[in-house]
Amino acid sequence: MRPRSLILFTVALALAGGTTLIARGWLAEQAAKAAAIAVPKRAPAKSVLVARKPLARGQILKPRDLSWQVWPNGTLDRAYILAGTRPIGAFAGWVARTPMAPGEPVTEAKIVAPGNRGFLAAVLRPGMRAVSVPITVTSGISGFVFPGDRVDLLITYPVRLKNGHGHPSVHKAAETVLSDVRVIAIDQKLVSKDGEATVAHTATLEVTPKQSEIIAVASQMGQLSLSLRSLVNPSDHRLADSTGGKRQVTYTLDSEISPLISKPLSSKGNSDDGIVTILRGGQQSAQPVRSQPASRGL
Repeated sequence: MRPRSLILFTVALALAGGTTLIARGWLAEQAAKAAAIAVPKRAPAKSVLVARKPLARGQILKPRDLSWQVWPNGTLDRAYILAGTRPIGAFAGWVARTPMAPGEPVTEAKIVAPGNRGFLAAVLRPGMRAVSVPITVTSGISGFVFPGDRVDLLITYPVRLKNGHGHPSVHKAAETVLSDVRVIAIDQKLVSKDGEATVAHTATLEVTPKQSEIIAVASQMGQLSLSLRSLVNPSDHRLADSTGGKRQVTYTLDSEISPLISKPLSSKGNSDDGIVTILRGGQQSAQPVRSQPASRGL
């Protein structure tokens, strides 16, 4: 073969190989584009707000009651609350309008925000009432009482009793008026800023009709205070909340706190016993009671 023919053959072979590579690359690119069109990219999974545990109607929500859960995009409802829109803490103090099961998505139709119309109707249990009581920094436990907590209601007021010499003297007394009462609002709000303690002026309690009457009278007698109850302590006896119910009266006198204050004189000569005058519906009655000494912690 002549050198010229050999060179032409080599050039033709190289051109054929280059054309083949270019064609294969073009075909691969077209196939990739067709595959991208046929199979769209999956959207990233989204998380929705769900109930972490069973929620009852009227329950005041706390952050531990809710959680985020990954939800299939195909069944994602527009009413669901998506992660990233609001933190879970923003729903603290909201009230469940309807019962919810664990894992059930939470929507704004199922809960009611503080201050919105109908929130009191949602939070109050059947037959219960909402009553507000004035509190101070001290009586409100420095702002660490939140909606959903349970408290005892105490009253401090002056009483006139006879001392050991038979002369009348004014003493200070503290008495538990109501026990195990649910707090439903602080300063007419059902939510606090990120769980921070805020100094409030009023606390709204959920009570029975009879308990609302007791609070109305107690607020005129003396200073009211709240005593926060532990969530893990077993429930003790509740003070009567219906007409005619018996109520165990317990109180503490100032003479039990300081030995400098003379103890009042009782009819039986026992300074630990006394007579409490009770007014019910315009009728006056005397009831003997025994005070429970305060723990000195010594």
